[in-house]
Amino acid sequence: MRGFKAFLILGLLLVSMGCSKKDYTKEPATMHWDRDMCERCKMAISERNFAVQGVDQKGKVYKFDDIGCLILWQHLEHPEVKFVKIWIKDAKSGKWIDARKAKYVAGVVTPMGYGFGAYENPPKGKKVLSFEEVKQKIIKIGR
Repeated sequence: MRGFKAFLILGLLLVSMGCSKKDYTKEPATMHWDRDMCERCKMAISERNFAVQGVDQKGKVYKFDDIGCLILWQHLEHPEVKFVKIWIKDAKSGKWIDARKAKYVAGVVTPMGYGFGAYENPPKGKKVLSFEEVKQKIIKIGR
């Protein structure tokens, strides 16, 4: 009987460990390219160098195909959602980076035409914008 109890306890422990929730503020959620849909425009997310993820206080992940969709979705449609972390793909390397620390360049061809590419190391000779500057410009565009 002791062996059965030990086996049961070990089984419950393993099951509970398997159900632990990932912390998406430390690493982005997995993207299912061409299947995940943008929260705002409902287009399939397929452009791998412009995808964006916002993580709210409860750990829920919202996925977008363009930084403009994330900003307008939050600002115009869901101001109650507060993102504790925003991940964005580096437009050159495709690596996930912190959107609030990224450097942005205007005039880039993006999925929804907002035109801002995020970079960890922006191209030389280009005017660099901060996240807050990009946010204000997108709100002004307001599509």
